[in-house]
Amino acid sequence: MDNEKELIILVDDNLTNLKIGKALLSENYRAATAPSAEKMFSLLEKNRPAMILLDIDMPTMDGYEAIQILKSNQATKDIPVIFLTAKTESGDELLGLSLGAVDYITKPFGPALLLKRIDMHLKVESQRKDLQYFNDNFQKIVEEKIRGIFEIQNAMLKTMGELVEYRDDITGRHIERTQQWVRILLEELKRSDIYTDETKEWDIDLLVQSCQLHDVGKISISDRILKKPSKLTEAEFNDMKIHTHIGKQIMEKVEDLTSENEFLKYAKIFAVSHHEKWDGTGYPYGLRGKEIPLLGRIMAIADVYDALTSVRPYKKPFSHEDAVKIITDGSGLQFDPVLVDAFIRTKEQFRNAVIF
Repeated sequence: MDNEKELIILVDDNLTNLKIGKALLSENYRAATAPSAEKMFSLLEKNRPAMILLDIDMPTMDGYEAIQILKSNQATKDIPVIFLTAKTESGDELLGLSLGAVDYITKPFGPALLLKRIDMHLKVESQRKDLQYFNDNFQKIVEEKIRGIFEIQNAMLKTMGELVEYRDDITGRHIERTQQWVRILLEELKRSDIYTDETKEWDIDLLVQSCQLHDVGKISISDRILKKPSKLTEAEFNDMKIHTHIGKQIMEKVEDLTSENEFLKYAKIFAVSHHEKWDGTGYPYGLRGKEIPLLGRIMAIADVYDALTSVRPYKKPFSHEDAVKIITDGSGLQFDPVLVDAFIRTKEQFRNAVIF
């Protein structure tokens, strides 16, 4: 269809040239003619051509003046212009190109040559537009790719975490709840400028993703222990402690299989250190104080708060107020005192958090 053909405007003060040129161009393009630069500008008010074929020697306004006006106008500056002229001096050609023309064809010329040059420059212009589009949208394209990777990564993490919950079915939505508690504490640390040396480069969304795997090591614990409807014996509890080591080992195996492992690095820290205690009585390593990674200390509060306020076969849930008191009493013993203070400041956010 003609409407799908590209529009080319031919500008020449010689009416015979316009008639011949239009007949030639109409084989492959939509052709419009203008007997002067002024008429060309009138056409441009309602038309956006793919190219302009512009004669240089015209009365009133020559091609050099016309192209300068074209290139100074935001609406027309990117339209490719080919000069058509009888001028043969190299200085004339250089001037035309320096003013922004993409080509300079001297008269007389053969129809095949003209059509070939037009086709070549239209292809170049199409590639330029594609490149410009890519450059203009590069950030958006990158963000979309990253978002896609982030979504896949999050789905994998969520699936791995849920594998544990499917087996350990007494915990309900423990992972989703602890994600909320961890986010609240992380945002409070950022807001209050606490532990800034450690937190300044942290990506909160990435950390909240990673903490989904803090209990992934429980996948190795037997159902006899994992689903026991009463408190564990000392021997059973010692077996349960192994889940921190197993979680670390799982993360290390996955790390060996991928070069993109930042979230795995954090997941490993959450998994191995969230049962350490500030006073050194925790497990698996008996770390004390700031020997415990900050992420592990944060996860410890989130994990205990959820355990206290959730129902278990062997206990009723504690109230929010009782859970706050138990964690507060554990300051300097089980928990980092600085983090307990942050928890107290955000306790109402803990109470009001909505788990979807």
